[in-house]
Amino acid sequence: MVEKTFSQRKVGCHLLETDKARPYKPGKKPELGPVWDKDLCVRCALCYVYCPDAAISRQDDGFFDADMNLCKGCGICHRECWFGAISMQEVD
Repeated sequence: MVEKTFSQRKVGCHLLETDKARPYKPGKKPELGPVWDKDLCVRCALCYVYCPDAAISRQDDGFFDADMNLCKGCGICHRECWFGAISMQEVD
């Protein structure tokens, strides 16, 4: 059996409880969005794992970025980053 690398694995998430989040329509522009500092990012993928909207994906260079059409600007990725690599900034 061939072992898959991290970038080849898909992470699935399941909600344990429903009706806990406020209503949100993907595509609606958030006020704040995540911005990564690649000098501080160690590519640990905590932001990817904790994003409740699956808006974060790994890019070709190994770093992460958010799809602003899916991101609601909740800031969970920012709070979960141990290295301070993600800041929440105003979206144009």
